[in-house]
Amino acid sequence: MLIRNKLMLRFTLLVLAIQLSFSAFIYSFHATTRTQRFEHRLANIATLAGRLLVRTGKMESGNLGSIRRRDLLTIPGEQISIYGPDGSLRYSTDDHINQEPNRTRLGLLQSGQPLRFVVEGTREVAGLRYEHRGQPYYVFVSAVDRLGRQQLERLGLLLLVGNVGALALALLAGWYFAGAALRPVARIIRQAKRISASSLGRRLHEGNGRDELSQLAMTFNVMLAGLEQAFESQKSFLAHASHELRTPLTTLLGTLETALAYDATLPDARHSLAEGLAAARHLNDLTQSLLALAKADGALPPPAPVRLDDCLTQALDYARAKYPGRELRLSFGQLPAPDADDVFVVPGNAQLLTTALLNLLDNACKYSAGPVLAELGYADADTLLVRITDAGRGLTAEELSHIYEPLYRGAGAAGRPGYGLGLPLTQKIVLRHGGRLELHSQVDHGTTASVWLPAA
Repeated sequence: MLIRNKLMLRFTLLVLAIQLSFSAFIYSFHATTRTQRFEHRLANIATLAGRLLVRTGKMESGNLGSIRRRDLLTIPGEQISIYGPDGSLRYSTDDHINQEPNRTRLGLLQSGQPLRFVVEGTREVAGLRYEHRGQPYYVFVSAVDRLGRQQLERLGLLLLVGNVGALALALLAGWYFAGAALRPVARIIRQAKRISASSLGRRLHEGNGRDELSQLAMTFNVMLAGLEQAFESQKSFLAHASHELRTPLTTLLGTLETALAYDATLPDARHSLAEGLAAARHLNDLTQSLLALAKADGALPPPAPVRLDDCLTQALDYARAKYPGRELRLSFGQLPAPDADDVFVVPGNAQLLTTALLNLLDNACKYSAGPVLAELGYADADTLLVRITDAGRGLTAEELSHIYEPLYRGAGAAGRPGYGLGLPLTQKIVLRHGGRLELHSQVDHGTTASVWLPAA
């Protein structure tokens, strides 16, 4: 079911429930008021009959002296019955009144407390005990409240017609207001349908920027910005990867074709094989780097406690072996309390963290002829900080803006080994461990790479 129909249905049901509750209250209140008013009128007639008939002693079954049988009747269909102290019928306004309901209730009448009951479906009766000269007399007055019941029926019909009309108006109002409330959603749907992989630069209209639909549009726009960036990174990665892979493949194929066509001696063949082997190794290294970058986006094993100082020490050993004679220094920054346990422990994967630190050290050694400083410490009580500083040529602001793009290499990387995958891989590893990587660089003054990781 469409949301518009759901809103309309719920709105209509809510309005209908309120209407029915209010109508039931009005009808019940009017019915109770009619009953109390008519019973009070019957009780007053019973009191008057007792005063006029019992007190004056004019209870005869025919003419009553100056009062005839019908002279006391003020309500259409009214009936009056009076019983003496011995329970015998002393007076009635009609010889055909069914006295059985009255006789069965003689013992229930008490002085000053009228007894009310209904007979024959709609005939209401008020019984009253009247004391005269120390003797109890029992007066019963009954009648049918035709006017009151007619008014109650008209009220019920009026409420029924009003509820049906209000229900129709509620349906129309629900349809209108649901459409008005969902109109921004329809606009968002129309705009979203126009966005495709070739037009990710489009954005949804954010409305007034305050209500929930505006927040939804803003969330979609943030998601679209992320998708656009991911698509651009993917296109850039594919373009660079195809270029980087094409060079060693072309070299390898050209070398093999040349050797097959022209190499006639063993020294020439060995020379061609050496060139082909170098191209194959280059291709293998590049492929392994691309696979490592893709693996960093995949599922990681469950995190385990890792000694970050051991990872940094191992990365330093690898860097010293790769760059013999290069000065690599290790220092410690701010440390936790002296009695703290598990110093420099972070949750994560030791192999990936070692790879990330080695990539930073490799870049520092590759682009700097001077000493490289690695510092390990605490940024605060819950965060570990690793800084790796070199004194190389540095990076420009334009180069820093692209440094995390796969296969991107700055102007100073010409003639140096590498594929432009180390920093993107390092950033993904750090992010997957809940950390943050930042590079600060100044031309001709060197570069500082800072890694923040949550402590265990």
